Amino acid sequence: MDKPVRVTGEEAGRIKREALGIADRRTDHGSTRRVPSSRAKEPGTQQRVYRYRFYPSPAQAEQLEKTFGACRWVYNEALTLRVGAWEQHRVSVGFAESCRALTGWRQASGTSWLREVSSTVLQQSLRHLDGAFTRFFKQSAKYPQRKTKRRSRNSATYVRTGFRWVEDPELPGTGRLTLAKQSEPLDVRWSRPLPEGADPVKLSVTRDRAGRHFVSVLVEERIQPLPVAFLPGGREPRAVGIDLGLAALVTLDDGTKIDHPRLMRKYEKELARLQRGLHRKKKGSANREKARERIARLYALISDARKDMLDQLTTRLVRENQVRSWWRIWPSRICCGPPRGEGVGVRPDSSARSRTRPGANCCGSCGTSARGTGARW
Repeated sequence: MDKPVRVTGEEAGRIKREALGIADRRTDHGSTRRVPSSRAKEPGTQQRVYRYRFYPSPAQAEQLEKTFGACRWVYNEALTLRVGAWEQHRVSVGFAESCRALTGWRQASGTSWLREVSSTVLQQSLRHLDGAFTRFFKQSAKYPQRKTKRRSRNSATYVRTGFRWVEDPELPGTGRLTLAKQSEPLDVRWSRPLPEGADPVKLSVTRDRAGRHFVSVLVEERIQPLPVAFLPGGREPRAVGIDLGLAALVTLDDGTKIDHPRLMRKYEKELARLQRGLHRKKKGSANREKARERIARLYALISDARKDMLDQLTTRLVRENQVRSWWRIWPSRICCGPPRGEGVGVRPDSSARSRTRPGANCCGSCGTSARGTGARW
């Protein structure tokens, strides 16, 4: 079967202009327009994300609701445009063409409500779609799918031109954060300050199923490595062995066992009661939405408690030990016995991640490989 021929050149430009409604690229001949220069990353710095919860006012919540919906609509519309352009006309539409199409959508009378949302936020949705296609063509992700109001995550990304940041001189690391199309700063709960003097590079505003709003702040800072952990009275690095099991969440090499939190067992009666109440409510009613929010808040409580417990455990293991190795067995994947090289070694560097040793993906008895089966031994 012959591969489809891609249309390029003037014919592709004509199809984009007449059939797809994408305007031509503007060229200002003879103008001295200044091209904005991108800010280079300072040497020796790393990017880190700080996540905070904020409580929007009714006006801010309404504007964020419009922003989430507009980002979702632009993503779906651009996906339909790119798919239709290729299937019907064999024309490739990239990020630049999508941005020009976005300009037309904002100017059209039927979609003029897009002007109530910052254009930079909508362009970030197009950039996310372009990244999804890039990962698909690299065979590292599935084909991009449409976003839905109920299933997709409510999020919006703000770049430097989409927000205003004013640091508080009395409390360094905190300040006033104002988003585009909003007049008042967000009521952020600064659980911990940002690095002193670090300006936010990018913001990501999200709302979970429980109705909580969060803002993730990306900054560039110099991260100092943790001090080296040695055994008492010597210069030998301190090491710990970790066994991830079923009866106990983690068993250390000294016999210490850390049990599972078993939060679902703790809240199963409350969850069953709320779910029974949800099924008694009429579909589409306000009472059903309230019952759904109560269930979502309970699930958020369980998720936060589990994540907090795991964060405290992993932080303690990293700070108290220099070398970490663990043994994890997948019973459903083992055919004859435990695999060779069960210990997973970690470099004696607090910033290094664990890497599986060669041979750890094979059965210890028959040599069957686990590659391609989804198992990580």
